[in-house]
Amino acid sequence: MRYLPIVAGSLLGIAFFAFGLMFLLDLVPEQSEQPAPPEDSPVALFMGAMLPTGYLTFVKVLEVLGGLLVALPRTRNLGLLILGPILVNIIAFNLFIVGGESVFDPLLIILSLLAVYLLWVERRAFAALLLRPSLK
Repeated sequence: MRYLPIVAGSLLGIAFFAFGLMFLLDLVPEQSEQPAPPEDSPVALFMGAMLPTGYLTFVKVLEVLGGLLVALPRTRNLGLLILGPILVNIIAFNLFIVGGESVFDPLLIILSLLAVYLLWVERRAFAALLLRPSLK
């Protein structure tokens, strides 16, 4: 149990680091197993707004940074603060824009469980963010 947070943080960090870097270095294969979405679909419209504006590049830079921070035990909490909203938005994208089809993707479930586990392990540190300091 002592090394489980280190393993979980390393796996979560490596995953986000690798996926972010693959996008930034343009290593994403052009041919995929799934056909491109129709032009007027919500997915195509959403990606049509994210790609040309540079917003997705910004998110991917944060994924690389958050992945590095989560992989290191000393900076794990800061990495979770960066990756948490990104993971929530990935889940929201799959729920609302894709239509819930890929919410049960095994990779998404594993990444979510790793993040929730690390949040649970560090719950005291995150609880301190919610508590107001007493002014005496």
